[in-house]
Amino acid sequence: MELRQIIYFIEVAKREHVTKAAENLHVAQSAISRQISLLEAELGTSLFIREGRNVRLTHIGKIFLEHAERVVIELDKAKEKVEEYLNPEAGIIHLGFSTGLSVSTFSMMFSQFRENHPNLHVHFHQGTTPYLIKQIERGDIDIAFVAPVTSDHPVVKGDIFFTEKMLVLLPENHYLCSEPVIRIGQLKEERFVTFRSGFFIRETIEKACHQSGFQPIIAFEGEDMDTIKGLVAAGVGIAILPELAFSYNLPKDVRTKEISDPSFVRSVGVITPKKRELAPSEKLLYQFLKSFYDRLYRFQM
Repeated sequence: MELRQIIYFIEVAKREHVTKAAENLHVAQSAISRQISLLEAELGTSLFIREGRNVRLTHIGKIFLEHAERVVIELDKAKEKVEEYLNPEAGIIHLGFSTGLSVSTFSMMFSQFRENHPNLHVHFHQGTTPYLIKQIERGDIDIAFVAPVTSDHPVVKGDIFFTEKMLVLLPENHYLCSEPVIRIGQLKEERFVTFRSGFFIRETIEKACHQSGFQPIIAFEGEDMDTIKGLVAAGVGIAILPELAFSYNLPKDVRTKEISDPSFVRSVGVITPKKRELAPSEKLLYQFLKSFYDRLYRFQM
């Protein structure tokens, strides 16, 4: 089995037409037909059903396509990794970024990183922490910036850079604005503007409310931090957000208050694979992240 046979097969499967595949690959139609015939002979089964000038995959052809595409992806990754090892300053970093993460310090960090490594390109993959762990498990990414940082996981290891408190965000005319510190039990009758299920902040809120003997009233659930802040300013409800989220785009008609419950603290850092080594370009980013946040929080202290 040759790589070109797999490439020809994938192109024909995508276009369902041998002539169109040949045109796109800039090879003779007869060459594609011959290589696919050799591939089918080696596998001992037909991969396509011929319907005039068109073709469509057989059942086993669909299964083979799924695995063939993985082969090509892995070969492309292998080539990319070799290029990175030869020149780590000119590679591509696939970086995960968890939804609901405060972006203020991250934007500052990333700007400095780009100044130091202008030829490195970063492709971002955003999602929940469980989603990013699956991406690492599949090999699509090797490093992800997350909050909270996962620990005791069979696939990834976590490095905590700092912790941040979560605060209550209230409309400026809310009666609880006069309180020095807020207890979760005081929020029993409040309407929450928060993240959808599956997010750490949402799970923390629900767990704390249940421990205080009530079910939180959810007025809005989404994924965008600025939308949540805006809805609180509009009087839709109250929110609980990480402290760093209040350092940017904070509406003027809101107030923040600390929470007495110690569970409203989360860790921020990165997760990386346990069973494979980071590429040189990814190591550059990893070391830069550790150094940046170490300097930042030593300065703040």
